[in-house]
Amino acid sequence: MSSMTLSPDTYVARPRVVRPRPASDQARPLRVAPTPAPRAEVRLTRRGRFVVFVAALLLVLGAALFLGATSVATNDAGTDQPTEAVMVGEGDTLWAIASELAPDGEVRDMVATIKELNALDSAMLVAGQTIYVPVTD
Repeated sequence: MSSMTLSPDTYVARPRVVRPRPASDQARPLRVAPTPAPRAEVRLTRRGRFVVFVAALLLVLGAALFLGATSVATNDAGTDQPTEAVMVGEGDTLWAIASELAPDGEVRDMVATIKELNALDSAMLVAGQTIYVPVTD
């Protein structure tokens, strides 16, 4: 093995030469690895929550109007139901009139049919009123 030793007399320090960077290198920024952006947290004020609520409400109402505005009627005509006019007398009730016309046990259905034929909101009748009842055989 060989070894080498330096004595202080033989070591000569050379001056360090600093070369200026070219102009093109000075204008170019150093490349830095991108750091991930911090996750933004969404915070809504009271007004912001109100605006979001109103927007969602308008969206739901718009969808309901759009989807619910379809017609359920058909082009087919309904069947005619033969009726007869009956004059309501003093003390007559809708139940009494329906019980005379309805088969046994179907008085409630006959009351509903008479109300539907005459567009009645209630079972209240007035003496002298004319109502239409279905014709029964």
